[in-house]
Amino acid sequence: MKNKHTLQIDEFKFRCCIGKNGSTRNKKEGDKKTPRGIFEIENLYFRKDRKNKPNTLLKCVEIKKNMGWCDDIRFPKKYNKLIKINKKTKYEKLNRKDYKYDFLIPIKYNFKKPISGLGSCIFIHLTKNYIPTAGCVALREKDFLIMLKLVNKKSKIKIS
Repeated sequence: MKNKHTLQIDEFKFRCCIGKNGSTRNKKEGDKKTPRGIFEIENLYFRKDRKNKPNTLLKCVEIKKNMGWCDDIRFPKKYNKLIKINKKTKYEKLNRKDYKYDFLIPIKYNFKKPISGLGSCIFIHLTKNYIPTAGCVALREKDFLIMLKLVNKKSKIKIS
């Protein structure tokens, strides 16, 4: 089975897909690698126009059309943070045309005091076919919903 990776929460393991170039402990912006290790998670962001608010202990945030996640190394104060999109700043759009961000959880990698260039926009999001990502971790929706019942704001995930 190609791209056979696991996301672990407590004793639960989920099949997932990760970055096209594998995983690393030395992540760089744009390297298409997923950071390896144990991480905390952020809030659940979801598309209310497509999905019902799921059953979870995480804080749920509705994705609006003007929401982005800054991946612009020129703006260290905004880097790897939720922003209101504008033309001056590069960002990952959260309100996508496809299904992948119908549910997403930012992984707290390079998060508390982010360093520009060490990687941003590392999310747990949806996949239908386990095609490698640009660095995120992706789960099938059925597994994502199970995971949501297991996690809370203190949960840690293991990417291996």
